[in-house]
Amino acid sequence: MNFEERKNYLIKQYEELATQKNAVDERWYNGCFERYVNPVITAEHIPLNWRYDFNKETNPFFMERLGVNAAFNSGAIELNGKICLVVRVEGFDRKSFFAVAESDNGIDNFRFRKYPIQIPQTNEEDVNVYDMRLTKHEDGYIYGLFCSERKDPNAAKGDTSSAVAACGIVRTLDLDNWERLADLKTPSPQQRNVVLHPEFINGKYAFYTRPQDGFIEAGSGGGIAWGLSESIEKAEIAEEIIVDEKLYHTVKEVKNGCGATPIKTSEGFLHIAHGVRNTAAGLRYVLYAFLCDLNDPSKVIASPGGYFLAPWGDERIGDVSNVVFSNGVVAKSNGEVFLYYASSDTRLHVATTTVDKLLDWVKHTPADPLFSHKCVAQRIELIKNNEKFCF
Repeated sequence: MNFEERKNYLIKQYEELATQKNAVDERWYNGCFERYVNPVITAEHIPLNWRYDFNKETNPFFMERLGVNAAFNSGAIELNGKICLVVRVEGFDRKSFFAVAESDNGIDNFRFRKYPIQIPQTNEEDVNVYDMRLTKHEDGYIYGLFCSERKDPNAAKGDTSSAVAACGIVRTLDLDNWERLADLKTPSPQQRNVVLHPEFINGKYAFYTRPQDGFIEAGSGGGIAWGLSESIEKAEIAEEIIVDEKLYHTVKEVKNGCGATPIKTSEGFLHIAHGVRNTAAGLRYVLYAFLCDLNDPSKVIASPGGYFLAPWGDERIGDVSNVVFSNGVVAKSNGEVFLYYASSDTRLHVATTTVDKLLDWVKHTPADPLFSHKCVAQRIELIKNNEKFCF
């Protein structure tokens, strides 16, 4: 094919993908949420003019110049009647950036805005940025909290892998114009997966953090923590209090972290978090849920055992296999919930449910009794309770 033929062929393919209708996957059922047949965003959904040089003089073979490896881990928000995702887009060069994609229904036909987000820089440039959480705060702003990665200045000579993770903070009113604030300061040497609580607590900004000693390993970091800051412009937490600890031989044995901004319900603040355990094949990431007190959001009042959502089918395959991760949830005023989750650091999916179903899950799913013999007793109790209802 010549230049024009290649270009037109790719444009046709892209439009077919971008306008493809999505549908509930009937092969899946657990009573709590629906999965969908197609991912909502993949690397192939990134606009062609972000990847290809359309100038025949400089690109006579219509080659992809700035390739995209993956599109995943997306913040999510409802704005002006649309579902808006701030997608983590990773280039062939390993650098990630953010881009806004919008849809009327939240399950298909997402379209990207004209340009990716150009994150303003602090005095110390971000080498890499990723996994933005979006919070509509009662102060009127939309805040984006993301991981800012920089090379570890204390790394030994020749060590080109050691890094430092910090929580970067930006704010906006429209997802187009972004103001960069100072990075969050906490007592922890590394900080990732930070979520801003949507309301003031005693006049202060409240954060769910994940203290950790190393870039990958949580170390002495004990789980999901809670901390308060007087300011958001120069946010600083003096004390991190563990509210949801990591636990031996559970889905959150190695580490855990908050997902999106918690959903405010009549019975508490509902969280979708991720838990990590180690396996012979590497780290396995799953999603789990818990509920915090309405009047004291640092207090967990319901914590069902096990995972809420795990990799299923083709979701298990990708750049980092056997992983699901979520940093974007939209709860609509009618009670519908759209949970955006990535699979294997490669693509983005949606699961749909309702606030009522999620509350039922966290309140009535039994807690993890932590010992096999107690788990068996728990299951036998369920079987006995079912004897008069089934078979």
